[in-house]
Amino acid sequence: MKRFEIFFGIIKVPIDFIMTILGFIIAYKLRLLTNARGIVKEIDFTTFPTLNEYFYHSLFAATLLVGIFSLGKLYSIRTTNKFGNESRKTITLWAIWVMSMITYYFFTRTLPFSRLAIFYTWTITLIFITSARGLIRIIQTSLLKNGFGKRHLLFVGKNNITKEIEKHLKKDESYKIVGTLDSVSRLEYTIKQKKVDEIIHTDNISSEEIIEICETNHINYRFIPNLLDVRRSNIEIHTIGSIPIISLKKTPLDGWGKVVKRIIDIIGALTGITVLSPLLILTAIAIKIDSKGPILFTKLDNGKPAKRVGQCGKLFRFYKFRSMLPNTDSLRYKDLAKNNTRTDGPLVKIKNDPRVTKVGRIIRKYSIDELPQLFSVLIGTMSLVGPRPHLPEEVAKYQKHHHFVLTIKPGLSGLAQISGRSNLNFEEETKLDRFYIENWSLWLDIKIILKTILIVFKGHQE
Repeated sequence: MKRFEIFFGIIKVPIDFIMTILGFIIAYKLRLLTNARGIVKEIDFTTFPTLNEYFYHSLFAATLLVGIFSLGKLYSIRTTNKFGNESRKTITLWAIWVMSMITYYFFTRTLPFSRLAIFYTWTITLIFITSARGLIRIIQTSLLKNGFGKRHLLFVGKNNITKEIEKHLKKDESYKIVGTLDSVSRLEYTIKQKKVDEIIHTDNISSEEIIEICETNHINYRFIPNLLDVRRSNIEIHTIGSIPIISLKKTPLDGWGKVVKRIIDIIGALTGITVLSPLLILTAIAIKIDSKGPILFTKLDNGKPAKRVGQCGKLFRFYKFRSMLPNTDSLRYKDLAKNNTRTDGPLVKIKNDPRVTKVGRIIRKYSIDELPQLFSVLIGTMSLVGPRPHLPEEVAKYQKHHHFVLTIKPGLSGLAQISGRSNLNFEEETKLDRFYIENWSLWLDIKIILKTILIVFKGHQE
């Protein structure tokens, strides 16, 4: 899912919240203004709430409104609803919010405001929310018309269904249709040339091969029902015109799942850095005393920055405490290659590695060497939980189905890391990573983090 879509989905939450509070404050001022002009009966200011009291009440009301809108799925990040449909749904959920407030006042018998003030508040709030959402839609549409945030769509299959869907999607500003293919022979080439974001499969052309190509290139795959047996639980069904269409989602970690995971990452990284700061300082001092060289491993033997492969194959700077003698990293592929214990896949693991320093053995045993990656989590190149971050030369040796693990950000820990660490063979590790990606949940992340903490305290052997 594009950041453009995520941004315009998320922005509605604070906008609705702010518009509700603003509606309360303006209604309060308007109530005082109408009194000053003698339009209504004089207010007894000894019982009328202060602006601060009204403001604190507005915070509760705004939170309730956002909660109701959320349950009503008004914060769907990717939506094809027209503004008219969205407005009708907004008014319906606003009415539910009003009824909820009335119910609250009835049972608590706390109505510190005049009925006119409440009428003003609800009416102005509705006007502000619908107007703000209308403005967001205008800005979003304007940007889409100018090419920002468009999804590049490719059809695979030439038939009447393709023509029908294409007719509808040509009217949708969020899509740019880049072409139609009737075979898979040029699919991978076209994906790269046209920078395709999404594929809609409308024909009985080797579906498994298309899915594999989409996974390798991190493309969203959608298909027409009854073309193939659905082999995953992560599906969404929409309609384009009168035609039902299925989106095959690689992971639940999309839309709001992505937002929630990022929030947890930021909170977790900040907490970890703060709590573990004394350990980070002591480790840095110990490394410096133990051997010559930098505290952090940030550069390869040739002086180039140390990098790992992140989400969708993007390279990122990688940091960890130096646990080996300086300028010995490349020996794994030279003098020490014969000692590699990971012959089942592209990874390299040297048993009883002679390059590791005394302090290095200790910090590796308790995974302290990986703590600087908390800063990578904070800046967003890694996550607290995810697949292991692999080297570019390792990823270059991947088979096609291995590329699926690059669907999400690599993690400081992960399902594979807590299920056997380096004792797993590469295929088992890949299967665990795939299971995590396809079955992600917040609770699964919490369980992995808690188990990671227990494993770290016990330590592990290299």
